[in-house]
Amino acid sequence: MTVALEMPEVGLLSGTERSSLRIRLTLSLIAGGCLVISCAMQFWEPAQDDVAQLVAGIAALLVGVPAVSAAWRSLRHPDLHGVTDQLIALALIAAWAAGDLITATLLPLVMMLGHILEERSLLGSQEAIRTLTKLTETTVRRIAEGQEIEEIPALSLRPGDVVEIRAGDRIAADGVVESGTSSVDTASISGETLPVEVHPGETVLNGSINLDGLLTVRVTRVGRETTLGRVIALMQDAENAKPAISRLLERYAQRYLAFVLLLTASVWFVSGNASAMLAVLVASCPCALVLAAPATSVAAIAVAGRHGILVKGAAFLEQLGTVNSLILDKTGTLTAGELRVVGRKDVPRAEHQEIVKLAGSLGAASSHPVSRAVSRLVPEDERLAFEDVRETRGLGIVGRCNGETIALGRPELFASLGLNIPAPPDHVGPIVGVSKGPRFLGWLLLADELRPEAKGAIGELKHLGLSRQMLITGDRSAEAHRIAREVGLSEVHAEALPAQKMQFVLAEIAAGFRPLVVGDGINDALALKVGAVGIAMGAQGADVALASADLVLMTNDLRRLGTCIRLSRRCRRTVYTNVGLGLGWTVMVIALAASGSLGTGGALIAAVMHNVGTFGVMANAGRLLRFQDAPPLS
Repeated sequence: MTVALEMPEVGLLSGTERSSLRIRLTLSLIAGGCLVISCAMQFWEPAQDDVAQLVAGIAALLVGVPAVSAAWRSLRHPDLHGVTDQLIALALIAAWAAGDLITATLLPLVMMLGHILEERSLLGSQEAIRTLTKLTETTVRRIAEGQEIEEIPALSLRPGDVVEIRAGDRIAADGVVESGTSSVDTASISGETLPVEVHPGETVLNGSINLDGLLTVRVTRVGRETTLGRVIALMQDAENAKPAISRLLERYAQRYLAFVLLLTASVWFVSGNASAMLAVLVASCPCALVLAAPATSVAAIAVAGRHGILVKGAAFLEQLGTVNSLILDKTGTLTAGELRVVGRKDVPRAEHQEIVKLAGSLGAASSHPVSRAVSRLVPEDERLAFEDVRETRGLGIVGRCNGETIALGRPELFASLGLNIPAPPDHVGPIVGVSKGPRFLGWLLLADELRPEAKGAIGELKHLGLSRQMLITGDRSAEAHRIAREVGLSEVHAEALPAQKMQFVLAEIAAGFRPLVVGDGINDALALKVGAVGIAMGAQGADVALASADLVLMTNDLRRLGTCIRLSRRCRRTVYTNVGLGLGWTVMVIALAASGSLGTGGALIAAVMHNVGTFGVMANAGRLLRFQDAPPLS
């Protein structure tokens, strides 16, 4: 029996949805072109007004029919967008009745933009799940009963199968090591900075990467039962964990619609003035209100892109201004995400330059992360030549240079070489020793270094009101507390798995906070998804984290977190101003239309005044484009 990771078909949009969106976009582009032509003809060729009106009518028809159809469907099958569709349809009918074809064309175009923004914001979770499932779409080398090796799809694995995992392979199922010793990168699952040394009898997890050595693993769990499978299932549940935010306009739209109909009927009943009744319908067109948020959001998203911030949806940018607590990952977020030599402890009279030269040159012969970090001490063109290089899994590397044996590795390596060495120094990160012949030269201390801007960025966020801050990481407790002390974080939760990270975030929400979650790995994806807002470090973040986050910092500059907060709050203020402006102007025009103050040409005057209000909202939104935040991008 084949056991596979059974997942629903995940796609960004279904075929029908893509076709519908393509048709709407095409009609909108054609209608926009017709509207431009119509306006140009009215301006430069007034004598051709009839032709200009015909062209405008075609534009209004192209975008109006889908809008009215959507309103009709919303009456038969109510959904979240139904109320707005009904309001736009009512406005279209009023504009058509008043002969204001420009408004009749503009409204559906504006709503089209809003729908695109909303649809775009919904794609992140589907993309995140899709990225995770790709980790299982690989082939594995299964060892058959006759010790023959056959390549099969990873999804065809069953518990009890024995697989061969070579250096560089991704582990395709949870299992137990039967033979071999190697270093395994578990950062995508646990967030652990350092590779984990595995030996026979130890467990390896689906989604981890075998860095060096050959492993034979007996599969214990496949599909949804693996650690990665549970992350995918939790991701689906997390999609429902983020509460829905109802738009103010949608909340009162039904009442507004009823009010407009009642007011229109009252004006007709009291005055018998058809022109006034039609003016009320035109004046009630909610174009300015509809534009208040989308126009501002488009400007804010453009500004964010200029500052190296990718915003996946307008709603997330608005929500960012309401966060009041901060949850941070460590590896790749507060730290650079790669090991570096941060110090040394030499025996007396040992020469520093000799240690650096030997260690850096020998380290270049290994692909182990610790060796790679040491190799960066010496430029490639200055490295010494080694021969007879041999690497001992989990211990270190030995080679010969100028006739002498050079060793680089853990204390156990030097014990196997018969060397007497001093006690290793007290250090929370990796430690490697260097020896030359019978002489031990000293120790090199490594660590995942803090980003240089991290402390200042965290302090800036405190100043912006995010005074409650915590570090949640899958890394070791000692390392987590070291980093927390350096940046000034008092609350630390270490050695946390993805599901535990999510539970910490949900607990924060249950306590009444709106947490901003910042991370970069697969192990952060669940937390990023359930937080009030999730921000991923994009320059080197895992694909699934980027897909799960609401915003992405494309430059890995933590100072951009402060930029995000300030831009969001500026955006919210602009939206509120626009809503007030649009609502106030609309109420005023409705009052003038209902009282008959607009005269016999009331519908046309109402349409002009309505468009003035719309222009005011757009102009105010455009002011946001001047937003500039320091420091400049490097």
